[in-house]
Amino acid sequence: MLKIRLQRTGRKHDPSYRLVLTDSRKASQSGAFLEMLGSYDPSKKDGVAFNIKKERIAYWISKGAQTTGVVHNLLVSEKIIKGPKVNVSPSLKKAVLAKIS
Repeated sequence: MLKIRLQRTGRKHDPSYRLVLTDSRKASQSGAFLEMLGSYDPSKKDGVAFNIKKERIAYWISKGAQTTGVVHNLLVSEKIIKGPKVNVSPSLKKAVLAKIS
């Protein structure tokens, strides 16, 4: 399955991210990706923090690629895809159940 996700780059305490298309079965450990679709720099307050290839993202989503929760929320806030944002914070219920068992 193809996933559009963020790949961390940058220095310690100064993260920046690549928006990449990966095969979720193989590339989680190796860091290999099929195509670089953009970049995201959360530390930039003014200026362009999010550079993306809109056409390529639309193409891969139409071919069945799925986005991670954070990428989905970034694309919704940039008005590239339509729909509500998804909750990506960890569930408190799961943490409580893990402590009990």
